[in-house]
Amino acid sequence: MEDIFERLPFRPADILLPQDCDYDKWSVVACDQYTSQPEYWQRVEERVGRAPSSLRLILPESSLDGPQVEMDIMDINSTMARYVREGRFKTLPGAMVYVERTLSSGKVRRGLVGMADLTAYDYELGTDVLIRGTEGVVLSRIPPRVAVRKNAPIELPHAMLLTDDPGRTVIEPLGAQTGSMEKLYDFELMEQGGHVKGWLLGERQLRQVAAALSALADPAAFSARYGVRDQAVMLFAVGDGNHSLATAKECYERQKRLMPPEKWDTLPSRYTLCELVDLHDESLEFEPIHRVVFHTGPEELLDALVRRYPGARRGSMAEGDGLPLRYIWTGGEGTVTVPASAARLPVGALQSFLDDYLMDRPGRVDYIHGEDVAREFAARPGNIAFLLPPMAKDELFPCVLRDGVLPRKTFSMGEAHDKRFYLEARKIR
Repeated sequence: MEDIFERLPFRPADILLPQDCDYDKWSVVACDQYTSQPEYWQRVEERVGRAPSSLRLILPESSLDGPQVEMDIMDINSTMARYVREGRFKTLPGAMVYVERTLSSGKVRRGLVGMADLTAYDYELGTDVLIRGTEGVVLSRIPPRVAVRKNAPIELPHAMLLTDDPGRTVIEPLGAQTGSMEKLYDFELMEQGGHVKGWLLGERQLRQVAAALSALADPAAFSARYGVRDQAVMLFAVGDGNHSLATAKECYERQKRLMPPEKWDTLPSRYTLCELVDLHDESLEFEPIHRVVFHTGPEELLDALVRRYPGARRGSMAEGDGLPLRYIWTGGEGTVTVPASAARLPVGALQSFLDDYLMDRPGRVDYIHGEDVAREFAARPGNIAFLLPPMAKDELFPCVLRDGVLPRKTFSMGEAHDKRFYLEARKIR
């Protein structure tokens, strides 16, 4: 049979959908959200109760350093195997799913669920691959995630890829064809998550998607779009889930070391399920990811920040050229302005400083979605929040092409409750 996706790094998958359960209890938000708000996950736990749920198949990041983490991982893998054995999933062979997610704002984000080819992805700086990471990966964050995934029989994705499709040729046309596609789900998400609907693509839609992606991947069209010459095509950028994709890649590389080369291409771990979204989708807004430093000395930290960058100045309304870093703590709020030469973006200057500062001093940094949450944490003694500006989304592809990757946690695709919720799954062993 003709493989119309043969040369593309995003293709149909044998998608697993849960059956005989309440989707509004099954579907929970991405595990890397609400890491400093355990009360959120407690509410989810109480809502799910004993019902079948993806909550039993993931490990929230807030639990990665918990005392029972090894036992938690064993329970997750055991529950995955039991769900498969009990027929908890139905299989959609060779499938792609068109998704419409109504966000808390009322806007609708359109996406396409399929699987990404990890041979076309790398998280290393400066690699010329079709799927490129958008932020620096913290290598120390990979091993605990590998521990969760390495023996897991299935995966549930929260990663989202972005394609720069100004003509809106790949995803948007599917919205007008839902009448000819099978509706798979239509339900309300918990905890202000909004509403989600999904449809199974037919043969006509699959061919349409393959043709549109092939056109975007054409080297001549790519060069004209970005005004570059002799640069390898970048078809997708990782929007959400940089560390999730990096973990999947590492697990694939580990399995390759145990297998003869002739079996590498057919390993299920070569691919990972994710959702593709158009950068030009009207609902897609890049939100800043703020920093909160816990259990530190805010005044000492601010003094060190000013000393770090010669020419930096601190005040309630620092003015002039430079990169403004807004802060707030119990002692007040203001701005440290560092020279523009310190980094390309304010987040770059701040993150570089925090990485070095916290290496030999007490305190920890967390990455917070939503200024209101950051301000709430900043109101507690010993904490300080830095409120960062948003990044324009049309800067993303040019920045990655030019610089390789952005500073980690530069942007977020919406607020925490608008992140991807787990629903679809796929066998990886």
